[in-house]
Amino acid sequence: MKPEFAQRMSRLSTESAFEVLARANALEAQGRQVVHLEIGQPDFKTPQNIIEAAYKAMNDGFTGYTPAQGLMETREAVAEYCLKYKNVRTNAKEVVMVPGGKPIMFYTMLALINPGDEVICPNPGFPIYESCIRFAGGVPVPMPLLQENEFRLDVEAFKASITEKTRLVIINSPANPTGGVLTEEDIRAIAGCVRGKNIYVLSDEIYDRIVFEGKPLSIASLEGMKDQTILLDGFSKTYAMTGWRLGYGVMNEELAEKITLLMVNSNSCAAAFSQVAGIEALTGPQDEVLHMVQAFRERRDFLVGALNQIPGISCLSPKGAFYVFPDITQTGMDCETFANRLLSEAGVAALAGTSFGEYGKGHLRLSCANSLENLHLAVERIAKFVKENC
Repeated sequence: MKPEFAQRMSRLSTESAFEVLARANALEAQGRQVVHLEIGQPDFKTPQNIIEAAYKAMNDGFTGYTPAQGLMETREAVAEYCLKYKNVRTNAKEVVMVPGGKPIMFYTMLALINPGDEVICPNPGFPIYESCIRFAGGVPVPMPLLQENEFRLDVEAFKASITEKTRLVIINSPANPTGGVLTEEDIRAIAGCVRGKNIYVLSDEIYDRIVFEGKPLSIASLEGMKDQTILLDGFSKTYAMTGWRLGYGVMNEELAEKITLLMVNSNSCAAAFSQVAGIEALTGPQDEVLHMVQAFRERRDFLVGALNQIPGISCLSPKGAFYVFPDITQTGMDCETFANRLLSEAGVAALAGTSFGEYGKGHLRLSCANSLENLHLAVERIAKFVKENC
C-alpha cells in the first residue's frame, strides 16, 4: 500500500549540505579522494576540558532526564555568558536549553506563526529558516543579501518589505552562507522598524564568536528589544560540539513557557551530561575558541586570495563565520552544474549558492573548516576544473 502523508510534509525541505556529504562519502567508499568543503562543521576536536566535564558528569549520574527547560545551573551559566559576551541582561527563566540550534528555529515558527503570516528572512540564508516557516503555514519574504552590498541588507528595501502581515524577522550575523556581518547601523535600523510593533525578531547568533573584524551587536541588547527578540545560540560552532546537540534560546518568560511546552511534546529535554559540559564550555578557558578563530582567519585569507586568482571567480573576504561565498558567474557555468561536476569530476565537495535561496544564484559556498593543506589541494583542483571546462 502506498502511504498517504499529511499535506504539511510537502512543505518541508532538506539541507543540501547533508545531501552533498552523502554523495561525497559514497565517492570515497569507491576509493575516490574528496576534499570536503560542503559541511559547516569545525574540523577541531571538542576542547579537552569540556570532554572531561561531560565524562565526570556521566560518572556523577547526569544520565537521566532534566527539566524540559534545562538544568537551572546551565541556564544560569547561559544568562551570565549573554551578559558578558552579548551585553544582554537575562535570567534563567528566559533561557530554554534544546538539542542543537534548529529546535529554536522550529519551535519559534510553531509558537508564533499562523497560516498566512509573513516572515522576513535572509536570502541567501540558512535553508531551514524557510523550511520551518512553510511548515508552520507562514509565508517567507526574502531579504536579499547581495555581494555588491557586502551581503548586508538594504535598509530601505527591508522597510518596504514590512506589511501588516509581518509577524517575524530573522537575522543571522555573522551569516551562513555568506560570512557577512550586519553593521551596528544595520541592526539599529532593523530595531527601529519593528520596536513596539507586534513583530518578533529571531536573532541567530550561532557564529558571533567567530568574527575577524569588530564585534557583532546583538539586537537583544538594544533598548526595548529584548522582549521582542528570540536570541538563538549554541555550542556547535564556537566550541566544536556539533555532535553534542546542545543549543539554547533566550526570550521573554511568557514565550519561554511556550517553547518549553513544545520541548515537553517533542524532545523532553536536552541530554543532562551535554548540559553540564555546556557549563564548562561557557565558564571555562576560552583559549581554544581564540585558536580556532585565528585558524579560520588564516584559512579565509588564503582561500579568498587564491580563488580571486582563478579566471571567472570573484570572492569577497567574509568578516565572520567560516565560509566563503565566491561569485562564479563569469565562468559561464550555472552554480548547480558547477557544484555537481566539481564533486564528481574534481573531487571537491561544495554547495551551490541556490541551496540557500534564489539570491544565491551564481555563487558557491565553500567551508573553511578544513586544513590549509586540503584547502591548497581544493584550490588546485578548482583552478584545473575551471581551466578545462569554462
